[in-house]
Amino acid sequence: MMLPEHTGLEALLADPSGAVIGLDYDGTLAPIVADPASARIHPEAPGVLAELAKRVGGIVIVTGRPPGTALALGASASGPSLADVPGLVILGHYGLERWEAGRITAPPPFRGLEQVRERLPIIVRGFGGVLIEDKGQAVAVHTRTSPDPEATLEELRGPISDLAAETGLVVEPGRLVLELRPAGMDKGRALSRFLAERRARSVMFAGDDLGDLAAFDAVVAAPIPGVRVCSGSAEVTALAERADIVVDGPAGVVELLRAITQRLNGS
Repeated sequence: MMLPEHTGLEALLADPSGAVIGLDYDGTLAPIVADPASARIHPEAPGVLAELAKRVGGIVIVTGRPPGTALALGASASGPSLADVPGLVILGHYGLERWEAGRITAPPPFRGLEQVRERLPIIVRGFGGVLIEDKGQAVAVHTRTSPDPEATLEELRGPISDLAAETGLVVEPGRLVLELRPAGMDKGRALSRFLAERRARSVMFAGDDLGDLAAFDAVVAAPIPGVRVCSGSAEVTALAERADIVVDGPAGVVELLRAITQRLNGS
């Protein structure tokens, strides 16, 4: 892959030890699938990340999933897994939870989630194919496997927003999903804090969904060179309109990361 010309990317290549590579998980490192529990990482991603991690200042996955789930879905029966990437940090639940060096740190679950767990099955009753995913610190409603995913999502948007308001939660929309989670953290804040922690001198963030727009904003707001990468899809176009580089899904993200690694290795 020929690397595109961009000032943020050039800064990363010129000073890799000061660079932070931020990545979403679903739709960016793993293809979007009907069942979230089956969203396995692109088979070549862990190996590419492991090589890249030797050259850059930090690699962080910022995801709506719990860190433990991202690790499990990033495991491999043969070859490296996410857990094998040197120095990897996973910021789960949009930054509420953190995995690093085999240890997860997390706040107590938000009390309003218990009411959400009780009420959501009643709200979605009668909508065939709707899947409720309990993430521990958040609960998501997926409509991808319903007969009319878009229409079902729109019908559920109002009742789910009302439930969020009653329980002190916020609704995070995504690709045929509505997630109820605690307020106060998003991918932009999580990424900004990590950049400050690592004293980053450049940043690249790759994402695919509406929740990644906050991380794109953080890249723009950071007082360092940055590059925004969209893992392109036909379902969500808002990121492509804001991105500096658009690639073709997780396979394209892996190829971009491989090309960066090869350039840094002089090959």
